[in-house]
Amino acid sequence: MFLALCAIMVACSEKKPNYIIGVSQCSEDIWRNWQNAELRMEANFHEGVELRFAAAHDNSERQIQQIDSLVESGIQLLIVAPNQLSSVSPAIDRAYDKGIPVIVFERKTDSQKYTAFVSADNYEMGRQMGEYVVTRLGGKGKVMEILGLKGSSPADERHKGFVDALKNSGVEIVATIQGDWTEPTAYQAVKDYKGDFQSIDLVFGHNDRSAIGARKAFSERDVQLPLFCGIDGLPGEDGGIQQVRDSLLESSYIYPTRGDLLLQLALDILDGKPYPKETMLTSALVTHDNAKVLLLESDEVARQSQNLEKLQTKASGYLQQLATQRTITLLALVLIALLLLAMVLFYLYHRSKVSAQRERVVNNLWNMEVPEEVKNEEVKNEKTAVQDNSSEKEEEVVKEPLFLTRFKDVVEARLSDSDLSVDDLAAAMNLSRVQLYRKVKAISGSSPVELLRTARLNRGYQLLVKTDKTISEVAYDVGFTAPSYFTKCFKDEFGISPSDLS
Repeated sequence: MFLALCAIMVACSEKKPNYIIGVSQCSEDIWRNWQNAELRMEANFHEGVELRFAAAHDNSERQIQQIDSLVESGIQLLIVAPNQLSSVSPAIDRAYDKGIPVIVFERKTDSQKYTAFVSADNYEMGRQMGEYVVTRLGGKGKVMEILGLKGSSPADERHKGFVDALKNSGVEIVATIQGDWTEPTAYQAVKDYKGDFQSIDLVFGHNDRSAIGARKAFSERDVQLPLFCGIDGLPGEDGGIQQVRDSLLESSYIYPTRGDLLLQLALDILDGKPYPKETMLTSALVTHDNAKVLLLESDEVARQSQNLEKLQTKASGYLQQLATQRTITLLALVLIALLLLAMVLFYLYHRSKVSAQRERVVNNLWNMEVPEEVKNEEVKNEKTAVQDNSSEKEEEVVKEPLFLTRFKDVVEARLSDSDLSVDDLAAAMNLSRVQLYRKVKAISGSSPVELLRTARLNRGYQLLVKTDKTISEVAYDVGFTAPSYFTKCFKDEFGISPSDLS
């Protein structure tokens, strides 16, 4: 019982989350790690929010399984970046059909079964990067384009925007390399390129990692390095902004992560507040002219975020200690309460057992019928014992049935005598006071005085039930000198007041 109660107390002390939100990332990289950190940071400002993350590592089948698993785990809202436009849609549809709100972010799905969509304008990113390339190359040149994952909406839209910007210019795309957003794939694909490396003036990667992978492949060739441009423009060490500042990249384009906005949107949906169906995020081009300033600003934001995270970690530690101390205190109080309860129950059990035993003895004493032949035999034995005038022989001969009968007769004969004492009872029984006390105590477990009081109370009970006498009259009839004392003893004996019977 105690262990079960402890388990309940511990379970109750662990506060359940108000909302459980699943986050299905199509891959795991610096961009998504940054976004996940923003989601966690924003969740710290909202009590009762639990985030459950899954990363598919650019594998659509894995993402489908992860989404189904998140749904089965009991999430209340799904945030998902689909690996590809159509392959993951069935899993998203299943979640939506089960009544789970779905926020699609960064990449599109070909289904309309979603609650809200959040993204930057990938077509506009590709178009503006194309215009920058045309300007940077002076309106003519040869470009290699490294595509994002085939079938993903950002890759398709960035390519279309880039191509449209190069129309009617002297800049030509001479090589289109299929990538999958990762640096190693871009490196290997460019390394395997059979065309003329020397003729390439600029490489446009659909993200910064692809551009850096291409740069490493070109660096292994005995050629003059072209310019490299990418998209993401992440802050922090090895992010796109730093790479532009350090001239590893000619330019990048900030693709905002905005994990804070995503979580706030999720909470608005769950709380039933108004929310936009589509949200387009603001982005910007990163060049040598603004990279240093942007990096300083982003570093300051990152520093403040780290400080907030440290404070949150400390606060969580303090709260955990407090919760542990509170649980220990509760368990200690429960233990004390259980011990007290056990003591009370033991006392009540012991008291009831003693009372029951005493009641049986007294009832036997006052209700016992002794057969006539036993009485006659005992009378003969008693006379013989008196004639022998021997106390030891007297104790041996006087039998319990006769003793109890005689004691009852003596008590009842003088029950109304308020001056009746133990000495009087002993004299009437032809015993000394000590012998009477020892004999009565041995048989009944009570003293002569206690039996006398019980007999008076039993007689009083009968008189109250069977006659019309008042409480005072009954009290005096059974040998009590004061009705108030009779009432007190009566209540102690029977648990009710005499007035309850009159």
